[in-house]
Amino acid sequence: MRKLIAISVVFAGLIFAPAANAAITSVFGGDVSCSVQTGGVRFCGSTAPRSTSKAFDNVPIDVNVAFPPAPASGSDGNYPLVMMFHGYGGSKLDLNAMNRWLSRGYATFSMTDRGFNESCGNAASVAADPTNCADGYIRLMDDRYEVRDAQDFAGKLVDEGLVSPTKIGAIGGSYGGGMSMALAALKDRQMMPDGSLVPWESPNGTAMSLAAAAPEVPWTDLSYSLTPNGSTLDYVSDASYRGRLGIYKQSFVGGLYLVGCFISGICAPTGTNPDADITAWNTRLNAGEPYDSDPQVGEILDEIKQHHSSYYVDHSEAPAPLLISNGWTDDLFPADEAIRFYNRTKSQYPDAPVSLFFMDYGHMRGQNKGADIALLAAREQKWFGYYVKGNAQGSGSSVPYQGIETLTQTCPQASPSGGPYFAKDWAHISKGEVRYAAAAAKTIEPTAGDPAIGNTFDPIAGPGACAQASAADQAGTATYRLPAAAGGGYTLMGSPTVVAEFKLTDANSQVAARLLDVGPDGKETLLDRGLWRPKTDPGFVKQVFQLHPNGWHFAAGHIAKLELLPNDAPYGRASNDQQQVQVRKLHLTLPVLEKPGSLGGVVKAKTPKFLPKGYHLAPGFADFGKARAHSTGKLDVRGSRLKAQVKCPAGFASCHKGKIVVRGAPRSGHQGRGRIAKGTFRAAGGKTKTLRLKMSRRGRRYFKSHQSLRVEVRVSSAETVGAAVRTTRASD
Repeated sequence: MRKLIAISVVFAGLIFAPAANAAITSVFGGDVSCSVQTGGVRFCGSTAPRSTSKAFDNVPIDVNVAFPPAPASGSDGNYPLVMMFHGYGGSKLDLNAMNRWLSRGYATFSMTDRGFNESCGNAASVAADPTNCADGYIRLMDDRYEVRDAQDFAGKLVDEGLVSPTKIGAIGGSYGGGMSMALAALKDRQMMPDGSLVPWESPNGTAMSLAAAAPEVPWTDLSYSLTPNGSTLDYVSDASYRGRLGIYKQSFVGGLYLVGCFISGICAPTGTNPDADITAWNTRLNAGEPYDSDPQVGEILDEIKQHHSSYYVDHSEAPAPLLISNGWTDDLFPADEAIRFYNRTKSQYPDAPVSLFFMDYGHMRGQNKGADIALLAAREQKWFGYYVKGNAQGSGSSVPYQGIETLTQTCPQASPSGGPYFAKDWAHISKGEVRYAAAAAKTIEPTAGDPAIGNTFDPIAGPGACAQASAADQAGTATYRLPAAAGGGYTLMGSPTVVAEFKLTDANSQVAARLLDVGPDGKETLLDRGLWRPKTDPGFVKQVFQLHPNGWHFAAGHIAKLELLPNDAPYGRASNDQQQVQVRKLHLTLPVLEKPGSLGGVVKAKTPKFLPKGYHLAPGFADFGKARAHSTGKLDVRGSRLKAQVKCPAGFASCHKGKIVVRGAPRSGHQGRGRIAKGTFRAAGGKTKTLRLKMSRRGRRYFKSHQSLRVEVRVSSAETVGAAVRTTRASD
């Protein structure tokens, strides 16, 4: 009997396994036919009207698959696979898009996500299969549905012997970026309809795993990207959505709702499925505050976090290797979305291959310059060449760059971007910082702000990343202007950070922020923005929030301007019953590419980050504030002079307005012996300078009666806050 069973298994394998060099005539069990194209590429699919195969719950999904030309000899199959995903409201990618990977020896797969266009997203596709399309509506990139669909179709290709189960890559932009992030976070797991995780296996039981992903302008926390509240900080290890619901990105989300539910797709009938009731979600959130006491709001937030956001996928294992790219000027899914995932992954798995690529591209305001897109494409091809096709096993493909790569935003669009710039981690993409402080109290009035300027800078209605408006201060706003950039100017690289004391008593109020470049012509260009829900308290409370990151060069004569407003409409929804917000003791920090000491000392050394309760620093940020000019070696007494050496850190351009103070070292239970000597210095970065300090009368007496003396040396410079303190010996 055992022999019969074994023979039956072998016979079944001969029936269903593709023979070597056999023509690939169809995929997905014959659902989709294939044909040989010019150049020998095999294309399986259709563009008119559709080529569908059934998902796990029988929803018909429109799919395309393609394979490289058949080899002249050897087996045809077991190809590395690149899964390619479309943006929101889009459709499966065609052969023209697939050729990028086919020409490099990959098989390709693309599908129209359920609920869009020919995957039950239009009247014709629903009429073709009304029964199975009944539940084929948009699930908003649900790990249990759209993401599982992609995994299952890849599994079917594995069972047909056509692709490798472990050499699989995922790439896509926007909605497709969210898909790619989810696949990477799950890696070798699938999420079931009840939210549980199981091993990712093909229908026939073959273990599967994603080899790498290259998400383009993705989200990682969909709830935060659509309703930010200011709780995300780019220097913390865990930037989960904390606190109350934030501010609805009204112009963006309104457009997405229209496209998804009425133009290019079909949404669930209101009230039929609380896990996918997009219409009810949009209606409630668009109605605005108060949110805090409404259980429906909490349910919406929990649903989007648990099943639609890669950041909240169980991270008990490292994700697949990730090259994440986001756009500085993308107001929908800004660079914080990638930084959040990067910081937590690197905190938990320091050696995990996760790299970031930031430039001026993405949704709406993104300029998407051709040279920049080409550079990103080259990076993606190398990433997949190593981690997917080569499987990181020394196949001749060198290890791709591990770290951060950035280009700057430039205007006009015809001007080339600056860079690329590189750093080992996000903490070190900037080298110094430009600081500004304003102690006086200011009031943000609830009706302040010029609607015309708001429309100019709106990603939907406005003319784009280089749009300009009058730089005149708007009445009722809290506006701060830094000194004009001098010399060669400085280059913002990272997230502007505001630490200040805020006072507001109404929980529904918000603060909107814009960072602008004001040119000598009196026109301003929007660089960064942020929407924030401050804490409420009868008194002033010290708080921190950040604007989205950017890379931008402030040329000589240009001014960095921070503007705090009651809203950023129409981009962000104005709060119901907005009240006054008072702000004082404001400190603004701009991370820059230039080294501390540059521009005559305008650029400072990085200072320790303000860390709210419950947060922890991400890798690389702990050393901020430690780089200071310091004394080196012993102090030598030569007559009435004290010979000292000070060193300016190698990471500085120079140390300006340096000071050294030498005091008698304090003993336990006693005060110090007073000042012995002091002096000033200036030194180039990385250089040591020898000083001969005139000693005080007290210092001369000390050394006259002692062979040696323990002393405390304090060294400071204009680039740092505080002084480096060292206890050493001085001897004659």
